[in-house]
Order: sequence, then C-alpha cells, then structure tokens
Amino acid sequence: MQLPTNESERLKILYEYQILDTQSEETFDDLAQLAADFCETPVALISLVDAEREWFKSKVGVTILEVPRNLAFGSYTILENEIFIIADILQDQRFIDHPLIISDPFFRFYAGVPLINSSGFSLGCLSVMDFEPRNLSIKEQKALKALAKQVINYLDLHWKKANNNKENYEFLKLVFQSIPLMIALNDVNGKVQWVNYNLEETLGWNLQEFQTHNVLAELYPDAEYRQTVIDFMQSAQPIWHDFKCQLKNGSILDTSWTNVRLINGQTLGIGQDITVRKQTEQAFQTQAEREQLMRTVSQRIRQSLNLQDILNATVKEVQDLLQVDRVLVYQFAPDMSGKIMAESVTPGWTVSLDAEINDICFQLGAGLGYYQGKKRAIPNIYTAGLTDCHLHLLTQFEVKANLIVPIIIEKSGESSISCLWGLLIAHQCSAPRDWEENQLDLLEQLTVQIAIAIQQSTILQQAQIEIAQRQKAELKLRSALAEKEVLLKEVHHRVKNNLQIVSSLLQLQSQTLKDPEIIKAIQESKNRIESISLIHKNLYTAPNIGKLDVADYINNLAAGLLISYQIKPDTINLHTKIDSVNLNVDEAIACGLVINELISNSLKHAFPNNQNGEISIHLYTNSSNIELIIQDNGIGLPTGLNWRNTNSLGLSLVYDLVTEQLEGNIIVECNQGTLFHIQFPQLTLHK
Repeated sequence: MQLPTNESERLKILYEYQILDTQSEETFDDLAQLAADFCETPVALISLVDAEREWFKSKVGVTILEVPRNLAFGSYTILENEIFIIADILQDQRFIDHPLIISDPFFRFYAGVPLINSSGFSLGCLSVMDFEPRNLSIKEQKALKALAKQVINYLDLHWKKANNNKENYEFLKLVFQSIPLMIALNDVNGKVQWVNYNLEETLGWNLQEFQTHNVLAELYPDAEYRQTVIDFMQSAQPIWHDFKCQLKNGSILDTSWTNVRLINGQTLGIGQDITVRKQTEQAFQTQAEREQLMRTVSQRIRQSLNLQDILNATVKEVQDLLQVDRVLVYQFAPDMSGKIMAESVTPGWTVSLDAEINDICFQLGAGLGYYQGKKRAIPNIYTAGLTDCHLHLLTQFEVKANLIVPIIIEKSGESSISCLWGLLIAHQCSAPRDWEENQLDLLEQLTVQIAIAIQQSTILQQAQIEIAQRQKAELKLRSALAEKEVLLKEVHHRVKNNLQIVSSLLQLQSQTLKDPEIIKAIQESKNRIESISLIHKNLYTAPNIGKLDVADYINNLAAGLLISYQIKPDTINLHTKIDSVNLNVDEAIACGLVINELISNSLKHAFPNNQNGEISIHLYTNSSNIELIIQDNGIGLPTGLNWRNTNSLGLSLVYDLVTEQLEGNIIVECNQGTLFHIQFPQLTLHK
C-alpha cells in the first residue's frame, strides 16, 4: 500500500487535531448529508485516515465505524490533490477482489475529495458512494469540493478548540519530558497520542511505532496478561500496579503504572522502571528465606539427634530454595573413598543415593583445597579445568554445573584439630548455570550447622556406647547384689536358727531346775535371746534386705513379752506409737534389748498383785536424734534407788547399751509411774 511522502508529519498533525474516536457532531453530520443530497448517492462519508484505519467521523447510508487502511478507498484519495473518482469499481484492477465490492454492500461507484488543511497535509476525505456504476457532473463535483472545504474549516475550528491553550500544552510536554518517569497520553479509546522520551528510552518504542503498531501485543505477548493491562488502563484508577513487560531484545522489565483521568476524557499513564526495587525486594526475600532455612535447620538440630533425618531434610530444603536439580551430602572414609549420605533430586535425573560410585580422584590427591575449607562454584564443568576422572564422575550423573562446600568438623582431644568430614554439593543438570555469591555463602553457613549435627550425633553415639557399658556393668552389679542379698538372708536365717537353738536349750535347762531365781534368770536370758532372734527373722523375711520394719519388730517384741510373762488379757494395756525410723542392725539389736529389759521390769515390778496398768512405747525422730520413750503407770522405782549403779543386770544392761553402743543418754522420771527417756544420734549423723 502506497503512503504519502510526508506520512510521519501527516500523522503527527492529524493526532494534534484530537478528533479521532470522538463522538458524532451535528455540523459534520449535516455536511455529510448535504454531500449525499447534492450528488444523489445513498452513501456519504467524512473520514480521517490514521496509521491503521479509515475512521468515519460522519456517515450516511452505512453503520460501520471504520475499515482497515489496506481496504480503505480513502487511502488512495489522500494521495491525490483533486477529486478522486472511480466510475465502475469492478473495472479497476486495484479493487477487483475488494470484499466491499464483491460482497455486501457491493459498492460499484466511488468519488472522494481529499481533506487538505492549510499546511498541505491530507487528513482524510469527503466521499460519496453508490451501488451502481455512474459518474458525477461538473456541478456535483464542484459542490463536493465546496463541501470538503467546509469540512476542513470545521476541522480547523476543532483544532483551534483543542489547542486553544497551546503554549500551556507545549509547556506541559516539556515538563513531562524532564520528569524521570514514563508518561503516555491516551485518548478516550485508549489510543496513544503522545509519549515522552523516558518512555521511549525505557521501553524501546517511539511515538510513531505506538501509532502504527500494536505495541501492547509486543510488550505483553500473553493475551490474558495483556487484557489485564488493558483493563487497568481503561479503569483509569489512580493507584500503582506492577506489570512485567517484554522488551524488543526479549528481556523482561519490571514496571509500575498509575493513571490520571483528565477533564477532557483523556488518560495520562505514568510509569516507572522498578527493576532496582524488585532486585532489592528479591534480595530481602532471598535473605529472609536463607535466614528461615538456617533457623529451621538449627531448630531441627536442637530437636533431633538423628543425623540421617537432619541430612535428608536439609538437602530437600536447599534444593527447593536454590531451585537446583540435585543436592547431596558426601562423606569421606578414612582412605578418602566415600559414599553419598543424603540426596534430594528432581524426578527425571539419575539418583546417586545408594549407587555404586567408583571414584579414585580424592584418593589420588584431588580436592586438597577442601581440607583448608576452600569452597567452589563451577558454572560449567567443561570449562573449569577439572581432571578427567572428575569429569567422568560428574558426567555419570548428568552434571553441568555445581557448588561444592567442604564440611569441616572439630575433633576434640589434647589439642583441637580440624577434619574434612565430607562435602555439601548442589548440581545443575539441565544446563550450565552462573551461580550467585550468596548461594555459595548459604551452603557454607549450612555446613557449619551440619558439622554441629555430626558432632552431636557422634557425642550421642559415644553416650549410647557408654550407657550400654554402664547398663552391662549395672546388670553385673545387680546380679552380684542379688547373690549378696541371698547370702545375707541365709546368714540372718542361720543366726536366727542358732539363737532359737540356744533359747530352746535354755528352756530345756530351766525345766530341770528347782530354784526359782535360777529359773527366772534363765527366762530373762531367754527373752533377751528372743529379742535378738526376732530382729534377724524380720531381716531375712523383709522384701528389702537390710531394711527393718521397726514398728512391726517392736510390736511383736512387746507382744511376745506379755505372752512370756503370762499376762492375762485386759490386765496390762500396751500402747505403741512407732514412727518410720531408720535403724541399722546394731541399733535395732540395742533398742530391742533396751525395750526387752524395761518392759520386762515393768511387767515384773510395776504392777504387784496382778493390778491393772498401762505401758507405752514411743519411738520417733527429733531433728538429728532418735528418741525412745518407755513409760508405765505402775508403782515406780524404789525410793533411793540409784539405777545407774545397781545390782540389777537389766538396768545395768540398759545403761551400757544406751551410753556406749548407741552413744546416747537416758533420763529417768518417777512421777505416777516410771518414764525412761532415751536419746541417741541418727545413723547418718553419728559415726
């Protein structure tokens, strides 16, 4: 399609009229109707031709608003300086296949006068059309030309009206040019009328390209996304909204836009390049994700001592964060062979976990830098100068680029030394990759956490070994203690039996005697032996060997004495209050003998003539001492009796047991009976 020689200038002037896509106006409609009436045609049009179409400002006999420029008769009319007439369109080879000619509405005649303004630019045309071949008379041609001049006059009035503040408009354009923002002026239909230099430089499209091309389709190739942009433009909302656009070189640019609705219905689009802001936001997001990953790994290490669980979770989270094809943890053996301990790999790539890896590179001395903590980022394994054996290993697992960071642990001992435990590795298998420094730093920080987990796991394993050894030793000790307990029970049993034999012998001996005093002495000795025997019986029958049930022992001892002295029921009431007191065997025997002697004395002397009475025994702990109180309400001790120095064997035995064996003291009170208050230190506080 042929264009006017001054097409760029023509379009610029046309857009300055600001008449395209405006509402119909009565003045123009009247001129179109006059043209149809003068020329006696069913169709008359006042049209303007822009970069893409012939748009009808006024129309008679048709309803369409515009036609594409390549189908427009006006495209040919604006090339002329005079009236352009086609008497029979079907006879013109240029239009023989024209869709408006060979199909509805089947036009056959056309005549158009170019609308040339005072500057010589042809903006459009005034035309008439008919469905039959015909021609215009000279008079009709003159009338059509005169009407065309009127159309131009009204267009100029429209231009003056639209540009009555032309100096202010130019001033605003200069201001907009100096603002470091992208600015575009759009008409009421969203057509771009003007853009500033910043927009042209940023997006790479100039004003003419906006007016002659579908630039939005180039900037936003995705139709659905493009419609979102168009909806935002048409809404003219005074809010900022971020959009991604595609530049001519294929790169993606982050932009942010807002709208300002002008009083004439036009819209001012204001945008800015937000690449730096997005990069900053991405950096903050990346840092936040890294910190979250570090917190997650640290928390997992604190919560779990299972090294394998920690490694499995770590490689998965690193793969997700770095968006790589594979992440693995590799552990060295003492001979520098190794195995993969954990792996996270994208489906479709070779799984290296549990795979047989025949790698002798490290055994041959490769990777010495890792011992010193050297980390490495390789964007392309084929240009990194790797050894043949290393390349062969990597190609087995489709590796194109990788990150490697050593895992160094501290071995404690006489002097702390660093040891290369293994490697944390990220693989890119799909293609070479340019790594970022912060990605390598992330892996380095993670290796510190992994080293902590390894050391904790090692400590746990050592502790488990020690616990197992202790449990084994404890089992042996328990077995030995059980054997000792059985032996002790057997000793106590035999002592008790032997004492019972002695007691029986004394009983047999007393039966052969006639002297009451001798019989009485033998009975008292027998009671003493019984009190000792009762302790050993309680010890070997107790569930816990060595722990005596003091209350049960004293109650049984006192009851046995009542039976031994043949006390009638309800004659002497025995009251006991025995607290939970810990006594060893020696203390129990001494206390038992003391109770035996004092209760025996009460039964023999405190209640003459079978009178009724009461005897009480109270044993308790008081601070650091054990106190034993034995009391009766009988006739009391004889007047003037020095109980500490008496011929009574029983009282002498009591005094010696309390002061020497128990290392305590004894107080005697004779007030409405007799009270013996005995106090001696607890087992744990005296030697």
